[in-house]
Amino acid sequence: MATIMMAITVRGTVGSRNITRVQSYVWIHQVFCHLLEMAYEPEQGVRTAIICLIKRFHFKRLWGSQERFTPKYVILDCPAALAQEVIIQHVQGVQMGRRTYHYLLSGLAMDEPWESSIVEYGAVNVTGFRIVDPTRRYVRDFLKKWTQLDSTNFPGAGRNSISANAALMYDAISVLGEAFSKMFKKKLDFLQTGTNGFRPNGTRDVHCATGGDFTGSPPPFENGEKIAKFIRKVEMEGLTGDIRFTEDGRRHNYTIDVMEMTIHSSKVKIAEWSDTRGFMAIPAKYIRPPTFSRIQKNRTYIVTTILEEPYITYKVPENGEILSGNDRFHGFCKDLADRIAETLGIQYEIRLVKDDKYGNEDKNGEWDGMVGELVRREADIAISALTISSERERVIEFSKPFMSLGISIMVYKPKKHSPGVLSFMSPLSNEIWLCVFFAYIGVSIVLFLVSRFNPNEWKVETNGLVNHVSVSNDPMWFSLAALVQQGSDISPRSTAGRIVASVWWFFILILISSYTANFAAVRTVNRMVTPINSAEDLAAQTEVEYGTLDRGSTWNFFKRSQMQAFSKMWDFMNARPHVFVQTYAEGINRVREKKGKYALLIESPKNDYTNGRKPCNTMKVGRNLDAKGFGIATPLGSPLKHQINLAVLSMKESGTLMQLQNKWWVDRSECPAEEKGAAETDDELSFSSLAGIFYILILGLVVALFVAAVEFCYNSRKEAKKSQQTPYRATFLLSRVVKVENELN
Repeated sequence: MATIMMAITVRGTVGSRNITRVQSYVWIHQVFCHLLEMAYEPEQGVRTAIICLIKRFHFKRLWGSQERFTPKYVILDCPAALAQEVIIQHVQGVQMGRRTYHYLLSGLAMDEPWESSIVEYGAVNVTGFRIVDPTRRYVRDFLKKWTQLDSTNFPGAGRNSISANAALMYDAISVLGEAFSKMFKKKLDFLQTGTNGFRPNGTRDVHCATGGDFTGSPPPFENGEKIAKFIRKVEMEGLTGDIRFTEDGRRHNYTIDVMEMTIHSSKVKIAEWSDTRGFMAIPAKYIRPPTFSRIQKNRTYIVTTILEEPYITYKVPENGEILSGNDRFHGFCKDLADRIAETLGIQYEIRLVKDDKYGNEDKNGEWDGMVGELVRREADIAISALTISSERERVIEFSKPFMSLGISIMVYKPKKHSPGVLSFMSPLSNEIWLCVFFAYIGVSIVLFLVSRFNPNEWKVETNGLVNHVSVSNDPMWFSLAALVQQGSDISPRSTAGRIVASVWWFFILILISSYTANFAAVRTVNRMVTPINSAEDLAAQTEVEYGTLDRGSTWNFFKRSQMQAFSKMWDFMNARPHVFVQTYAEGINRVREKKGKYALLIESPKNDYTNGRKPCNTMKVGRNLDAKGFGIATPLGSPLKHQINLAVLSMKESGTLMQLQNKWWVDRSECPAEEKGAAETDDELSFSSLAGIFYILILGLVVALFVAAVEFCYNSRKEAKKSQQTPYRATFLLSRVVKVENELN
């Protein structure tokens, strides 16, 4: 017990009691991961086992059932170096919504160096303790000398920081020096021994000579209590602050800083704790992590991308040329990468993403595709049709958008069938036309019979009864005139004939009205290019299926949308998983194969490009459903981001981006441009729609001329035989007679 009473600590009490106070200060929930000190021993096997335990048990088991954006609090009770390794492995390997993670490091881990160049530290939130305040003058003077020492002779020296253990050791030696200095000033010989090393109380000095007997428990040093008393009376300034001790040898009136690193700030002081005042919050001045603008000119940067027209495709060799390196590719993004590399003065190498994906976060928080390669730092830049989203920007950084776009609707383009010559007959079926013809013949026959044998149709003249011009003479002419709603010089005079005419006229009235109405309906249907013209049209029907790229940015847009129409569309798609496609090529082929029964929700640039490629059978309908952009992605903290931003803005202002877009979208179009006035003439009848009636008119005129010529020749020949003259002479005389009769009339 006496030995314990003589124990004096410079470190102070930083245990679970203080951790609990910190927890009550800044946290609500926590998971305590206690890593034994043995985990940091040189035995690699033990250390690896502990790391594997963290990765498997802690991250995947404890957080597997948690929501992605739910805050997660973790306490790491381990050495600072091991805590740093755990955080780096978490950021690089697990990436489970890591911005929602908040680590609390026990001990004085924040006195250890946390390199700001290690961007993984800026991907999560970290809170820890610090006892060495570098803003104090005493510490600044010490660190100035500390940085000038040779690290070979003084391990840990040569840098502008000192660990907590080293600082506490320095302060402990300083306290001993101060205590002994005061003791010797007061009584210079109080440590002198008696004869043969024996003390007056019978104790003997302990020597370090070989063979010394250290067995047993020797009595305490007779001056030990005096030395402890001098140490407890020491009051001085050290690296760890003001040093004072209580009567029982515990340090008191000391201060520990609470430090925090966040995704938006470097290491800053947010609070302080002392054994007398407890916790005191301090308005934190958050400092944006420095962006290192040094770009390595002698390095080849890796650009990850994905094959997709017209952004990046394989270039077809010409005239037997051999393509290698970046020359194997061409496309909009290839030209964009060339111009950015030229502006930044760097070399780059294009590598296709291994899994052919843009980048999505799975249920375990791991990213795939190009985003995953940037997170794992397997690539330096991603240049492709990569949509800027808040979810992706949690783990990578985007440049200013180099292309603006939105979600659009791609549908199958209906084929425009040219109206046939007899398209005017389409309002009525062939059966009806045939029945109308037979009705016309039947009515004509009935009119002939009724009028022929009815006395009312005959006229009494001086030379007898005649039926000169009446229905009975030409009933077919009367029926035809009524059918085409034209008048004639004859009409039935008998009651029976008028009954026949009346029912025929009623029949014609209904027939013409039905024809006119049906003709207008057919024209309206023909003008409807597609029944889908907007997202609201898609949401309001179920006949036409629609889908998106599986788990892409468009997929996430509909999943999280709160708008009624978009939410309804998501419910429709989610209930039919087969509508989602793995690649845009698969979705475009499905639109073409379904021929109007499937619509693809796709980014507008890809929609416009596809509509300009053969077989030219797809089209964009409606307006864009949202507004977003494609950006160039880099890892968090990349020195390239700022320079790429400037390059993109410069190209946008100079019109270079518009030139590249025209080169790959407009100039390379394989489909003829739509007629400018096509939309304006949809309500007009084209010649092809009514060509049949013109053909019938021309045919009728030709037939009439032919019949007139035949009749004239027949009458001329008949007159020649009657007058015993030549056909030519008879024709001449007949023409003279016709002329005279016309003049008389």
